[in-house]
Parts: sequence; C-alpha cells; structure tokens
Amino acid sequence: MAERRSPNLLIRTRDAVWRPTPGSLRLLALLGVLGNVLIVVSGGAVRVTESGLGCPDWPRCSGDSLVPTHNPEHHVLNMSIEFGNRLITFLVLGIGLLVFVAALRLRPRRTSLVWWALAQPMSVVAQAVIGGIVVLTELHPAAVSLHFLVSPALLVFCVGLWVRAGEGDAPPRPLAGLWTRGLAAALLVSSAAVLVAGTVVTGTGPHAGDAESRRYGFDITEVARIHGELAWLTIALTLTVIVALYRTGGPGLRNARRRALELAGLIVAQGAVGYTQYFLGVPAGLVLLHMLGAVLMWIAAFRLFFALRDRGPIPAAPPARAVAKAGTEAPQPA
Repeated sequence: MAERRSPNLLIRTRDAVWRPTPGSLRLLALLGVLGNVLIVVSGGAVRVTESGLGCPDWPRCSGDSLVPTHNPEHHVLNMSIEFGNRLITFLVLGIGLLVFVAALRLRPRRTSLVWWALAQPMSVVAQAVIGGIVVLTELHPAAVSLHFLVSPALLVFCVGLWVRAGEGDAPPRPLAGLWTRGLAAALLVSSAAVLVAGTVVTGTGPHAGDAESRRYGFDITEVARIHGELAWLTIALTLTVIVALYRTGGPGLRNARRRALELAGLIVAQGAVGYTQYFLGVPAGLVLLHMLGAVLMWIAAFRLFFALRDRGPIPAAPPARAVAKAGTEAPQPA
C-alpha cells in the first residue's frame, strides 16, 4: 500500500531531504539549476546597474557592517543590488547542501549522485571566494569574467545531477552513432566558447561594472565579431545534429530530437536578442535577457548530450516496511 503524503508543506520538505525518493531528489536538483540561473541574472544586474562595488568590502558589505548602510560614496540602490546578489549566493549554497544531504540519504545509495551533489556546495564556496577577489581587485575584468564563468561550470553539476537522478546506473548505452555523439560534444565545446567570448565582449564594452572599472583593451567591434562567429558555428553544429538525429531511426532518440529542437529555438531567440542589443547600443535590459539566454542554451546543450545515451531504469527503492524491519530486528545468536 502506498504511503500517504503529509499535507503539511514543512513535513513534506523535510521528508524530501531526509527521506528522499528519486523524484524528490530530482526536484531538489532542479531547484539547484534554477538557483544558479537566478544568480547569473542577478550578477548581470549588478554589472548593468554599475553596482559591482555597491558593497565595497568583502566579506562584509561596508566597513564593519554585513548589510548595506549609509555610505556617501555608494548609492543605497547599488548597495542593495550587490547585497541582494550575495544573498542569492547563500540561497544557492543552502540548496546545494540540501541536495547533498538528500543524495546521501537516498536508498539505495547511489555513489555517483553523491559526488554530483557534493560538487554543488563546494562550487558555490569557490564562487564566493572569487566574488571576494572581484571586489578586492576593484572589478578587474579577468576576475569578473571568471566570476561569471563559474556559474556555467556549476550548472554542469546541477544539470548532471538533475538528469542522473531520473535514470539508472547501468553502463551508458549509446543511442546514436559515434559521428552524432561527436557532433554533440563539439556543440558543447562551441557553446562554452560562446560563453567565454561573451564575457570578453561584456568586459570590453560599457557594462563592465561601472564607469571607472578597468576594461579589456580590445576593440569592441572585433570581439563582438568573434563572439558572433562562434555563435554561428554553434548554430551550424546544432542544425547538423538535428539532421543527423532525424536521419537515424529508432524511438530511443525521440527525447534527443526534442532536446535538439529546444536548443535550436533558444539559439534563434538568443540570436535575435544579441543582434538587437548590438544595433540598439547595448541597452541594459537586453543584456540581462541575453545572459539569461546564454545559460539556458548551455543547459539545453548538456541535456541534449545526456539524451544520446541510456542508463536503464532508476534502481528500485527497498519497501519502507522492509527498511523499518531491518532497522528494528535484533541479530539472532549463532
């Protein structure tokens, strides 16, 4: 008989962490994905509002205060935006810790999921340290770029756990040929290159932090052109993967085809936003939308890559009564 779920939200939340099921662990992993998308957008808001030094100290915000206080050199709005971004980092760290506990408590325990989950809080700690370096170096463009790129790196673990929690632990069985899987891997590389080039464009242009922040010494037209060419390469690879998937028969690729079409749709939208912001003089709102599109494309590319193999069904959990009985029975004398 199925166990009835408690109507109390707090109890259900506790059980999702302390007595997790594959479904509840996957939901927590999805929250980790969403949290990291949110921190990318909030970090972008810090840049486009010139709030990078809104909290001029680290780990405190200003002077001896952990929270924004009156400071004649920094507007309260800029301080609040930067402080809000720091708070979101703690939120993502909290989700990462809950995900890790749930992975440890899952029965049967799946060691691979524990490692995927452990990477999340550890990466957030690294993100916080790099954020401190950004403040202490007064928004050096290399430090700011690294600060952004840690989030897509962390999303690799978040998306990996999200996908792995919904499948089994059998050896990966390829659903597509070597050529198609190679194209998908190349697509990941090109997507990563687009992200890196995008940080260089931002660090060269008007939204590098504030009016006095150091910029990369590149020509903005040239780096934007390189960024655009990498984006076109990504489009070409995506279309090639779609053609390869539809030329390959078999119902097992239905999910991969759907993932590929989702990525293509995101690329079209992202390209429209990118060229619009370029011709309109890079307005702040479109920059934020472009950053959101970048991380959504990154997530979609990884989901496509994972969809090209099958790892069998999720391991069956032991019956709750059997677990309870095993924990209460005393050992019999020999």
